Amino acid sequence: MAFLSVIRRWHHRDHLSIREIARRTGLSRNTIRKYLRSDTIEPQFRVPERPSKLDPYTERLSLWLKREMGRPRKQKRTIKQLHADLVSLGYEGSYGRVAAFARAWHEDYRRQQHLGGRGTFVPLSFAPGEAFQFDWSEDWAIIAGVRTKLQVAHFKLAYSRAFLVRAYLLQTHEMLFDAHNHAFRVLGGVPRRGIYDNMRTAVDKVGRGKERSVNARFQTLVSHYLFEAEFCNPAAGWEKGQVEKNVRDARHRLWQPTPQAESLDALNRWLEARCKALWHEIPHGTEVGSVADAWADEVESLMPAGRPFDGFVEYGKRVSPTCLVHLERNRYSVPASFANRPVSLRVYPDRFLVVAEGAVICEHQRIIDRSHDRPGRTVYDWRHYLAVVQRKPGALRNGAPFLDLPEAFRKLQQHLMGHAGGDREMVEILALILHHDEQAVLTAVAMALDAGVPTKTHILNLLYRLLDPKQAPALPVRAPQALRLVSEPVADVERYDALCRESRHAS
Repeated sequence: MAFLSVIRRWHHRDHLSIREIARRTGLSRNTIRKYLRSDTIEPQFRVPERPSKLDPYTERLSLWLKREMGRPRKQKRTIKQLHADLVSLGYEGSYGRVAAFARAWHEDYRRQQHLGGRGTFVPLSFAPGEAFQFDWSEDWAIIAGVRTKLQVAHFKLAYSRAFLVRAYLLQTHEMLFDAHNHAFRVLGGVPRRGIYDNMRTAVDKVGRGKERSVNARFQTLVSHYLFEAEFCNPAAGWEKGQVEKNVRDARHRLWQPTPQAESLDALNRWLEARCKALWHEIPHGTEVGSVADAWADEVESLMPAGRPFDGFVEYGKRVSPTCLVHLERNRYSVPASFANRPVSLRVYPDRFLVVAEGAVICEHQRIIDRSHDRPGRTVYDWRHYLAVVQRKPGALRNGAPFLDLPEAFRKLQQHLMGHAGGDREMVEILALILHHDEQAVLTAVAMALDAGVPTKTHILNLLYRLLDPKQAPALPVRAPQALRLVSEPVADVERYDALCRESRHAS
């Protein structure tokens, strides 16, 4: 275009001949005449129609692209995957040609749908306490020195735009329920509606229009907090655009630079404090003041949250003959009396309870390790195996659960194993914790070791003395003023010794 402008100026303004212009530019005189006779300032070049290697596959590729438009966002195939499928069918062209065809197809599709480019939307308005929006995202943080991939729950009040961000290791039901408990605690109450996408932890099946088959456990959460759950149309994230924007903004507000924390709980405490601080820094936009000012007006319209939802997920398991239950590739011990019997696991985000016969029989901290190349871990509690070693005392020597005994028990075991019957005597001492306080038993064992008499009889004697209330130091007795003696008697053993030294004898 700039070159054509120079030719036009030389001819019409400077009155140069076509011959002179051809000499200066190196173009033919016919080409210059064609440019000068053109009615348009910008030259129009026709792209010649050339056969493409993609031509035999355009119809199939168009069908694939149309099919992908109806799929959820996370299930759509990329252009690279479509190119690989075409190659498997015999396509010998480049990836760039397939990508250019896909871009042109998407532009035609938008024009046909009258979307006008990126789309046309209607601004939404919400009343105080009317609704909140929820979404998940994936981000990274350094926890205990390890770069960890996190699943982040985002809550945002639709009116005041107050938000909370909370991080988890998984996107499972128990994490979702825990996020709701903390969100309603921090936000000060429960709105009347909750707006979600069609996440698997909430929707079992998407029907026509707004028909949804809601997960029974999620419906229990909704009934507990008394709000209505609404779900967006598939691939229509703009229906909860506020929280979608919050996901994008949180990337530079919270996750850049990458935060560091000693544990996941410490990271969540920092996120909660940071979110509250941002309420005061971010202007609301449509209301006067900051997000914190709008939240102060909205919190009065929220329903009270009440008691937190008991958001566990229950699994039925059978205890193995080695007194172990399996959960997420890891194994955990349970009391030996429940070996080979069915139990229930009530799983929370950071722990789980083992329930049998309507009672909680033990509790373990949950281990979440997403690296599939590592073998599962086994967590023992040596107390769970005391009933077994009472029948089989020889298992105490190499029993895996007894490798982590307390220091006092371990020293006692090293001493007793060198004597005949030491296994059984050690088992009987360990079994004392089934009937007495464990710390008292450990104290008695430590006292016996210090005295150099680490035997069962001596440990029992020390334990009963520790547990006997008569052995406790007597409290001073304060007599009333009327009963106090003028001269109180004083114990003097020297008087008895003096009598023993006298030589008088009874006749």
